[in-house]
Amino acid sequence: MDTAKKIVNQMYNHDAFSKWLGIKVLGEEAGVYKVQMKIKKEMTNGFGIAHGGISYSLADSALAFAANANGYEAVTIDSSISYFKKININDIITANVKEISLTKKIGLYQIAITNQDNIEVARFKGTIYRTSKKWNLSN
Repeated sequence: MDTAKKIVNQMYNHDAFSKWLGIKVLGEEAGVYKVQMKIKKEMTNGFGIAHGGISYSLADSALAFAANANGYEAVTIDSSISYFKKININDIITANVKEISLTKKIGLYQIAITNQDNIEVARFKGTIYRTSKKWNLSN
């Protein structure tokens, strides 16, 4: 198993929130990630559509996996999201991460969130701070 996959497995095994949301990791390599989840009734707001925090959380988890897969512990320092289409109960949304820039300390990522029809429903941008601490994979 390569290092990126080991890191993400270790992260996911300790990530109660991503598990609770039902997030599935579909692909992993340093800087590129794809995660997916199904929208449940309890994830909807007063309008009967997915709460904005749901797609934001999916993208945030995808960002964490992609940024940390490079081998160094990384944390988000800035993020934002734009919503384009509503997300309904039973929709399956996928977050596709693209690493835009990565230096020794700062990384910039864009995440396209699409539905089951491959229509982009939201776009997330995240900036991470990369620490000098390497991932300990012996845990």
